[in-house]
Amino acid sequence: MSDLLNQIKSSMKDAMRNKEKVRLTAIRMLLAAIKQIEVDQRIEVQDTDILAILDKMIKQRRDSISQYEAAGRQELADIESEEITALQDFMPQALTDEEISALIDAALAESGAESMRDMGKVMAILKPQMQGRADMGAVSGKIKAKLG
Repeated sequence: MSDLLNQIKSSMKDAMRNKEKVRLTAIRMLLAAIKQIEVDQRIEVQDTDILAILDKMIKQRRDSISQYEAAGRQELADIESEEITALQDFMPQALTDEEISALIDAALAESGAESMRDMGKVMAILKPQMQGRADMGAVSGKIKAKLG
């Protein structure tokens, strides 16, 4: 079992003991998503898989927050924000803008990218390095700026 999965299960127990309802709900949803992948794909998830799941869940909650705020449901948006905070506890340290730029420059040099057609090659190099540590949408924009 991966270290990250052990950490998540331990945090679930702590949330139960401390009666942190929203945090417990978020962790249970995360564990359910992990279990779903294990069952569907018949694999044992690795830390990289868990980071991808976390990234997806955080993105879903950010989308929900914007929709709730647009509908005037601030109490629901606040719950989603708490869940994001709980999920982000399991994410690795975020990359700084300087680190992201350095990784992009290295990937551009490694792939020999010269135009927008080479965007896929660059993203293929960067995604494993940045998974869960940077917003890939923003990274994509920076790559387009350098290639454009």
